[in-house]
Amino acid sequence: MESCNCIEPQWPAEELLMKYQYISDFFIALAYFSIPLELIYFVKKSAVFPYRWVLVQFGAFIVLCGATHLISLWTFSMHSRTVAVVMTTAKVLTAAVSCATALMLVHIIPDLLSVKTRELFLKNKAAELDREMGLIRTQEETGRHVRMLTHEIRSTLDRHTILKTTLVELGRTLALEECALWMPTRTGLELQLSYTLHQQNPVGYTVPIQLPVINQVFSSNHALKISPNSPVARLRPLSGKYMPGEVVAVRVPLLHLSNFQINDWPELSTRRYALMVLMLPSDSARQWHIHELELVEVVADQVAVALSHAAILEESMRARDLLMEQNVALDHASREAETTIRARNDFLAVMNHEMRTPMHAVIALSSLLQETELTPEQRLMVETILKSSNLLATLINDVLDLSKLEDGSLRLDLGSFNLHTVFREVLNLIKPIASVKKLPVTLNLAQDLPIYAIGDEKRLMQTILNIVGNAVKFSKEGSISITAAVAKSESLRDSRAPGFFPVLSDNHFYLRVQVKDAGQGINPQDIPKLFTKFVHTQTLATRNSSGSGLGLAICKRFVNLMGGHFWIESEGLGKGCMAIFIVKLGISEKTSESNPFLPKANHGQTAFPGLKVLVLDENGVSRMVTKGLLVQLGCDVTTVSSRDECLHVVSQDHKVVCIDLCMPDGFEAAARLHEKFTKHHERPLIVALTGNTDKVTKENCMRIGMDGVISKPFSVDKMRSVLSDLLEHRVLFEAM
Repeated sequence: MESCNCIEPQWPAEELLMKYQYISDFFIALAYFSIPLELIYFVKKSAVFPYRWVLVQFGAFIVLCGATHLISLWTFSMHSRTVAVVMTTAKVLTAAVSCATALMLVHIIPDLLSVKTRELFLKNKAAELDREMGLIRTQEETGRHVRMLTHEIRSTLDRHTILKTTLVELGRTLALEECALWMPTRTGLELQLSYTLHQQNPVGYTVPIQLPVINQVFSSNHALKISPNSPVARLRPLSGKYMPGEVVAVRVPLLHLSNFQINDWPELSTRRYALMVLMLPSDSARQWHIHELELVEVVADQVAVALSHAAILEESMRARDLLMEQNVALDHASREAETTIRARNDFLAVMNHEMRTPMHAVIALSSLLQETELTPEQRLMVETILKSSNLLATLINDVLDLSKLEDGSLRLDLGSFNLHTVFREVLNLIKPIASVKKLPVTLNLAQDLPIYAIGDEKRLMQTILNIVGNAVKFSKEGSISITAAVAKSESLRDSRAPGFFPVLSDNHFYLRVQVKDAGQGINPQDIPKLFTKFVHTQTLATRNSSGSGLGLAICKRFVNLMGGHFWIESEGLGKGCMAIFIVKLGISEKTSESNPFLPKANHGQTAFPGLKVLVLDENGVSRMVTKGLLVQLGCDVTTVSSRDECLHVVSQDHKVVCIDLCMPDGFEAAARLHEKFTKHHERPLIVALTGNTDKVTKENCMRIGMDGVISKPFSVDKMRSVLSDLLEHRVLFEAM
C-alpha cells in the first residue's frame, strides 16, 4: 500500500495545531450527524409540511458533510490509499448533493416567501377579526344598554316620567356628571331648561333657540360634541382645579306632537326638536367613544317614540273622557226620552180609555136605537150619528196609530171588503161638510176597478177620508173630484219615490186614487213639510184653518205600510192642489161583504136566544150599554160590579163572562175564574172588554187564559159577529 504524503510531519511545532483540527473535525462530524436526526424527528411529527423530500435531500447533504469531516480524522496521520479514496468519494458526493440542494433552494425560496406573505395576510386578517369582534362585543354591550334604557323609558306612558327616567338611566349607564333636557317654549323662540339629572340646577332657565350651537345640533341627526362653555352646557358649578369633561348634545324629535313647558304641555310650536345635553365627569381624562355616541342617538330616538305613544295615550284618554261625558249625556237624554215616552204612553192610555168609553156608549146606544122601529127621517139621523161616531173613533185612533207607526207595532188588519162602497161612504160622509162651503164633490170610479179587494179597509177609508177632508178644509171655492182606478204599469214608477219598487202579479193590483181641488194651492217648496207631523206650512197657516198637523203624516205612513207611495202636486198659490197615492191591494174572490163602518139594521133579530152571559164592569153606564147590546141579541144577561160578586154569582150555566179591563182587578178576576172552574168544559168563555188596542194588552189576556178580546167601541153587529165567532171557535183575538 502506498503511503500518503498529504500531511507532512516535519513540523513538530504544529502538532498542537493538528490536534485542534482533529478535535474540531470530530465535533463537526458529531454535529452534522445530529442534525439529520432532528430533521427526521421534525418530518415524522409534521403531518402537513409540504417539502419533506427537500428535508431528506438536505439531511443527506449534512450526513455527507459530517462523513467528510469524520473521514478526515484519519488523514492527520499516516493513512492508506483506501482512506484517500473514501475521502475523495465522500467529498465528490458532498459536492454533488450540495449543488443539488442549492439548485433546489432556488425554486423553494419563492414558495417559502409566498407562504410568509400569506402568513402575514392571515395575521392581518386575524387582527382585523379581533377588532370586529371587539366592535361586536361593544355593540352588544351598547344594545344591552339600549334595551335596558328602552325598557325603563317605555315602561310608563306618562311623558314627564319618561323624560326623567331617560336622564336617570343615561346618567347611570354612561356615568355622567350631569344630563339635562331643554324644551321649546310656547312661542318657539327659546329653549327652556326643563329637566336635569341633579336637582341643583335652576329649572326654567332659557336660552335663545337661534344660537349657532343649537342650530348645529338641530341640523344633524347625530350626537355632536359641543364646547363645555356653551350656554346650554353651563350646568355645573365652576371649578378651577380640573378641566371640564367633554360635552355631547343631541336633538330629540318631537314627531309633530305638542311641545311642552315645565309643568305644562303647550300647543304646537314652530320647532319640532328638544335638546339633550350630556356631560362627562370633570375629574377624569375620559372621552366619548363611538359606541357611546351611538347609544345616545338611539336613546334619543326611543324617547321620541315613547313621547309619541304617550301623546296618543293622552289623546285617547281625553277622547275616552269625552266619550264618557257624551255617554252620560246620552244616557241622561235616553232616560228623559224614556220618561217622555212613558208619560206619553200613560197619557195615551188614559185618553184612550176616557175617550173610547163615551164613544162606546154613543155607538152602542145608537146601534140599539137603530134596531127599534123608526121613521125614515129618524133612521137617517141615527145612521148619521153612527157614521159620525165611527169617524170620531177613527180620529181618536189617529194619535194612537201614529204612536204605533213610530215604534213599528202597527199591523194591517187584512180582509175582503167592498172597494166601491168605501168610496161611496167617503162621499156620503164628506158631502154634508162640503155643501156648507158650497163645494161640489164628484166621484169617478174607473170601469176596470174591482168591486171587492183584500186589504185593510179601515186604514184605506181613513186615508181617503183624511185627504178628501183636507181638500174640503183648505178650499174656499171651486170643486173637488175623487178619481179611483187600477194603476197602469207605466204610471207606477215615479222619480219622486226612488225607494218604491212595485211588482205586478196575478194575486194583487195597485189602486191609484187622485183627489183634486181648485183651491188656493201651495208653493212647491212647501210640499215636503205637509208630511211632517205637527208642522204647518206658512201658506196653509194663512188659511185660518185649525188642526194638529197629523193627518197627512199618518196617511203617508199608512200608504207606505200598504206597499204604496203618496205625493202631492201643485203649480203654486191659486192654482189648486192634487193629492195622489198608490196602494197595493189583493184580488178577492168574494161577491158580497158587509161594511163594518155602517151597521145595518137587523130589526128584531135575536141570534143567541137564552145565552146566559155575565157582565163584570164597575162603570154603571158602560155596564148598562153592554147589557143592552147583549139583550138586543136575545142573551140572558146578569151584571155585577165587583170581582167578589162575580165569583159568587157565576155558575156553570153561564156560557160567557165579559170582564171590562178598566177595572183594576180585571185580570185577577179572570185568574180566579180559572181556579174556580178546574175543568175546561165547565168553565165559561172569558172575554175581555177593553179600550186599549196595544199588543201588551192582548198578550196579557192570552197569558192569563182569556178566550177573547173585544176592543171598544163596538155596535150590535160587531157584538153579534164576535159572539158568533167566539162560540164557534172558542177563541177570538182577531178583534184587537
